[in-house]
Amino acid sequence: MKIESIKGNVAAPKGFWAGGIHSGIRKNKTKNDLALIVSETKANVACTFTLNKVKASPLRQTMKNVADGQAQAIIVNSGNANSCNPDGDEKAAAMCRLAAQTVGIDAADVVVSSTGVIGKPLPLEPIEKALPALYASLSDEDGTPAAYAIMTTDTRIKEITVSFEIDGIACKMGAIAKGSGMIHPNMGTMLAFITTDVAISSAMLKSALGDVVEDTFNMISIDGDTSTNDIACVMANGQAGNKEIVEKDSAYADFEKVLRHVSTYLSREIARDGEGAGKLIECRVTGAEKEKDAKKIAKSVIASSLFKTAMAGADANWGRVLCAVGYSGAEFNENAVDIALSSKVGILHTCKDSMGLDFDEELAKKILSEDEIVVEIVLHDGEHCATAWGCDLTGEYVNINASYRT
Repeated sequence: MKIESIKGNVAAPKGFWAGGIHSGIRKNKTKNDLALIVSETKANVACTFTLNKVKASPLRQTMKNVADGQAQAIIVNSGNANSCNPDGDEKAAAMCRLAAQTVGIDAADVVVSSTGVIGKPLPLEPIEKALPALYASLSDEDGTPAAYAIMTTDTRIKEITVSFEIDGIACKMGAIAKGSGMIHPNMGTMLAFITTDVAISSAMLKSALGDVVEDTFNMISIDGDTSTNDIACVMANGQAGNKEIVEKDSAYADFEKVLRHVSTYLSREIARDGEGAGKLIECRVTGAEKEKDAKKIAKSVIASSLFKTAMAGADANWGRVLCAVGYSGAEFNENAVDIALSSKVGILHTCKDSMGLDFDEELAKKILSEDEIVVEIVLHDGEHCATAWGCDLTGEYVNINASYRT
């Protein structure tokens, strides 16, 4: 099927509006800190949440609200995670109530999310005062202000919109995401909100999101820390007019392919924008006996602090790759691992059958000085593969996180 990139994001699919505004949660008045996404009608919804045992209040509230598989609005703030606060649950419920009153819907049909500093009480007054103006600013063409409103240490917005067909019917899917630090997803992602006008049941939506998350958002690692606020949410309002997808048929397969395309793009952009990062690192593992082993190895490599620092210095220290493969917990033939490092400059074969190869250090430096690096790991145990995304680890990461709260 043809998937075409078009302008827009979460406001592009039929029947969706989105907006973002500075409410006053963040001290910097030039930065948006409150976003609202609204569907014209109730939409089927699916979410994945962090597996961190400590969950922020907005996540717990959203879990209750989406239990019936439906939602109509999403409200998100940045600058404060509303996590680990005595009044957190009350504030999360209040955000749903305020958003519902503004939009004219039931509070139980609101997805609420927050991101920012943990353990700091969330002020409701700025949100309440800003909602009328935010609602008035909603656009069905430009949702970019919402993408800006969910950013924290991100250096760029992360958004994508695509058009495609389901059974010959024109459809759209739009998405925004945020994520730069405290990223080692164990469910879905940092914050990701996806809208589509495809008609698909909540059960099929949940199935598609669950499968896609495992191969995309769950394959990112910036720093090995899993947030208390991670959520990925998909709303489908059915306004494209296709026959509702209620089983895993060809239409379902097409929808999942589009969702995977969007999620892969967002995953790469999140990894590329890691705090202090200068390079996107993609690790591709092939030849594993089982898919779970390929995934363990790929994520182990991109999560290795030693390897990440080597990439920051453009140092072809492939031994750190093999070391990460070895402690990944995967099953593989430790005497038959091939490793290569590549970029648009060329490819450097560094290891064959788990033994080092001679290579040109000057060429290695050129290859690894590019802003996108690929680590290719070939096993000789089977036919399964996996890909993971991460970034280099620089001194700037320490600078950012040494003073994040203050």
